[in-house]
Amino acid sequence: MLSRLKLYVGSVVIAALGTWAALFWLYDDRPDRWLIALVCMAAWGLITQLLEHRIGGDSVGSIASIPYLAGAFLVAGWEMVAAIVAAEVIAACFHRRTPIKAIFNIAQIALGFSLAILVYRVLGGTPMLAGGAFHPLAFLIGVTVAFATNTVAVSGVLAISANQSLATVWRASTKVSLFYEVLSAPLPYFFAQLFISKGVIGAIILAVPLIAVRQIVVTAWKLEQATQDLLQLMVQAIEARDPYTSGHSHRVKDYAIIIGRALGLSTRAVERLGKAALLHDVGKIHEMYAPILRKPDKLTAEEWAIMKTHPVKSAELVSAVSHLRDIVPAIRHHHENWDGTGYPDAVVSESIPLFSRIIAIADTIDAMTTTRPYRSARSLEHVHAELTAMAGRQFDPKICASVLEGVFFARLSSAVSANGAVSVQNGSPVLQSAESAALSVYARH
Repeated sequence: MLSRLKLYVGSVVIAALGTWAALFWLYDDRPDRWLIALVCMAAWGLITQLLEHRIGGDSVGSIASIPYLAGAFLVAGWEMVAAIVAAEVIAACFHRRTPIKAIFNIAQIALGFSLAILVYRVLGGTPMLAGGAFHPLAFLIGVTVAFATNTVAVSGVLAISANQSLATVWRASTKVSLFYEVLSAPLPYFFAQLFISKGVIGAIILAVPLIAVRQIVVTAWKLEQATQDLLQLMVQAIEARDPYTSGHSHRVKDYAIIIGRALGLSTRAVERLGKAALLHDVGKIHEMYAPILRKPDKLTAEEWAIMKTHPVKSAELVSAVSHLRDIVPAIRHHHENWDGTGYPDAVVSESIPLFSRIIAIADTIDAMTTTRPYRSARSLEHVHAELTAMAGRQFDPKICASVLEGVFFARLSSAVSANGAVSVQNGSPVLQSAESAALSVYARH
């Protein structure tokens, strides 16, 4: 992994040097006041970098892109990129970043702004300080290129570090920030115009909106993080009751997301589906389920009747969180069957919420591929056969058809294998991990 990481960082460095060199050779015009603009914008960018905030793990966020972009379009030359690099070197030393992190961060920032200026100039844009006609399309495309380069480059290094796909990491990292990046896209233009009209005084005035924007971004991220922490706490609380449920909710979430993508759901819909899948069993935190969850034997009729109330309890708990109320029906009905034999409301076919139908399949996949006190895990081939047999009875036949399609079933199989140690029994891969029963034809609760 380290060698892949170094190769990736090296590639970003080479790309940054190449685009910066292109700017150096192609454009050597310097508008009036370019040096003052360069110093002011680089200085404000440095200040915001020194005030950067952590957004989880090794990722940090700042609003340095706003003054940097303002300077990029004011000067529109290689000099501004050099000033940005100088500011980033100072910031890296201040934060005592490791050499490889510092090199990557500086390189990806240089690459993003070099590309932004290059695209801006190629599309007819000129330094805004030169006083020529403003090219809004060139400006917007340049801003987009800068943001896109940053998010893709950072997601790439995080994907390598976490051994995940680039798309997965990119979606997670931009889920909150994308809205604010779009919202802040016009700000570099206004800041540039403020400098053009007010000079250094205008640059000083930038402090107020910059700090305000920073606080909005930090507050939004903290709210999102608090929500995620709350969800994780709820899931961990229920899984602590039963040693066989450890990891169950997260695995069901993983499988549900794969199924949702197989069905072509939007990014927003997949995100909501994932939350519903993560919380589908949260009602089991109620004390009345505790002795039943710990019972290694088959359940009595009375115990089974109690366990069948858990979707309702889960829905009631989740409905208490206002911004999760849209997924309450998905949680309440995740044990309904396509033929109407499920519970708690015996809903039939497409009257069952789509998310519920997806979670039911994901839940069953985890039930069959995990070992219980009363039976061993089933093979992936057995999972395929069981889904085929129960399509139109327990499960939505159209969803089953999509899940069983070669490419998507292969993805599910890979996810199952990644969630535990795979061994071979009777020639078939079987997941060997402890887990409480999900509700399917193999259900015990």
